[in-house]
Amino acid sequence: MNFWQRLTSGFFVIIWLLGTLALPAAYAKTTDSSDQKVAEFSFDGVDYFHRWSKNGQNEFTPKADGDLNRWNDMVTINVLDVVKDGDQLAATANKVLSNYQDHGKVLRTDSKPKIGDHSAEHFIAAVLGDPAFLEAVFARFILVDGAGMVVVYSHRFYGQQVGPAMAVWLKENGIRIDTILMSWKDVPTSVALKSMPQN
Repeated sequence: MNFWQRLTSGFFVIIWLLGTLALPAAYAKTTDSSDQKVAEFSFDGVDYFHRWSKNGQNEFTPKADGDLNRWNDMVTINVLDVVKDGDQLAATANKVLSNYQDHGKVLRTDSKPKIGDHSAEHFIAAVLGDPAFLEAVFARFILVDGAGMVVVYSHRFYGQQVGPAMAVWLKENGIRIDTILMSWKDVPTSVALKSMPQN
């Protein structure tokens, strides 16, 4: 039995308990992407469109998920200009890990050391709970063009009794999303992200 199978086989009770936890920030943003015809990038074979940017945080969703109050899939890319090296990147990953532990259940972590010109990377998978939804998050911490970036793929289920649905989704998609995110080479640059319209 692999990691994801072991995780999801006993995961139903944990997921139900997470429904009582609150996330630190609420999503109260909306966007109208009707003018946007070209996707910013493709992730897992799906085109993602820019929805919202502010203070280095950039949010993208598929065409059908234009309402940021109720989306199913999102890629968030945070540009961290103050993070310039591997030690600062590791410290950032540890802070996010602590936040995820406080607001949900961490499923997996991983770190890849610096090899040659390739900077160290870090990864965290977790499920975060809120009374209205459960959110699976897969976060990759990287250095791109001398700036720290956190690339997060998120998938949500809305409702109070969605633990079983989340467990099934993780069993069917967890390893795949993990692999796609960690090998994704088309992450927009910090320059491209900073040029996007700001809210």
